[in-house]
Amino acid sequence: MKIAVVGTGYVGLVTGTCLAETGNQVICVDINAEKVEMMKAGKLPIYEPGLEILFHRNIQEQRLQFTTNLADAIADAKIIFLALPTPPGGDGSADLSYVLGAAKDIAKLVKEYKVIVTKSTVPVGTADKVKAVMQANTTIECAVVSNPEFLREGVAVDDFMKPDRVVVGTMDERARKLMAELYGPYVRQGNPVIFMDERSSELTKYAANSFLATKISFMNEVANLCERVGADVDMVRRGIGADERIGKRFLFSGIGYGGSCFPKDVQALGKSAEENNYDFKILNAVMDVNTIQKKVLVEKMRAYYKEGLKGKKFALWGLAFKPDTDDIREAPALYIIEELLKDGATIVAFDPEGMPNVKKLLGDKIGYSENRYDALENADALLIVTEWPVFRTPDFDFMKEKLKAPVVFDGRNLYDLERMKDYGFYYNSIGRKVIG
Repeated sequence: MKIAVVGTGYVGLVTGTCLAETGNQVICVDINAEKVEMMKAGKLPIYEPGLEILFHRNIQEQRLQFTTNLADAIADAKIIFLALPTPPGGDGSADLSYVLGAAKDIAKLVKEYKVIVTKSTVPVGTADKVKAVMQANTTIECAVVSNPEFLREGVAVDDFMKPDRVVVGTMDERARKLMAELYGPYVRQGNPVIFMDERSSELTKYAANSFLATKISFMNEVANLCERVGADVDMVRRGIGADERIGKRFLFSGIGYGGSCFPKDVQALGKSAEENNYDFKILNAVMDVNTIQKKVLVEKMRAYYKEGLKGKKFALWGLAFKPDTDDIREAPALYIIEELLKDGATIVAFDPEGMPNVKKLLGDKIGYSENRYDALENADALLIVTEWPVFRTPDFDFMKEKLKAPVVFDGRNLYDLERMKDYGFYYNSIGRKVIG
């Protein structure tokens, strides 16, 4: 099948590449000419494990192409995916200008029936707005479909190639058949393609991410209570996670959620509720807890260094909002850095993939190390902010040699308490007793 993907951000590029992998002819279009030339030359603009192999293979086999020309991209496409940014506005609502602008441009170019698919995460009612824009700018009948993505950064290729479910919102029978044909190769093991109306599909994405964010914030609240009553959040997590009604995932306490999806989607659902005169109390609490949790590590440091943080030097391991990505959007590290700089501290950071993006944002406000151990040199303490695998089994003796003092503030609970005690560290984590 011939497919066009409008937008080559994280979702668009993964979607286009994975669709090409099953034999479809895919053209990805973007207005950024430099980025398009970069991709034509075989260079990925994002870091995502497993994507590079598929990207190169499908370019080589001429199933994946890139262009800045929208007319060429959609000319022969049966299905056109809109994978465009929907950034939050100042009030938390999603900005639909990119999506609606692309729909208008497409409407002026179509010459036959097309299926227009909103792959971007969009508020309830967006499909209706896209349909209205299409109808105002063309007499050609087209279907508008909602097909939200459920890709987790770091495992997005597996999520697309082996989805646990595919959600498609459409009441158009022709579009339904085309979407069923398109996704058939990805659900051969029996996982469902769930068809529904467009509004239910749009709400499904926001509801899913908001529920997962709720689990995270709930567990962080439990962790904070654990510290006050002398309980261990790891034991509590294991105890409740064994209940199949609750499940084991998204119960790890830490320093809050970040990234491109959870913060934006929770805000947008909250705004949608507000616009419909509904006080979504649980969701508002989730956002409040997450904002506070991102700075909890700094509060622990302020309590430890009673003389203040001014003049202190801290090593920071982890900048990306999660491991296996270079995405720093709404990353807890950025909030922590802001607070520490405000207090007059110096920071040297290391992250396997996130440093270039932070350098673009912060420049020389902090230092950067090409090696995790070099970042520790003469530092007053180590802060662990992202749970990269490379941080899980360090050389603790070497860490003590590098650090000015054996002090670790761990926002991801990477290390065993008894082990840190044996090594002689002061070790302060989340929801567990303090060692040292």
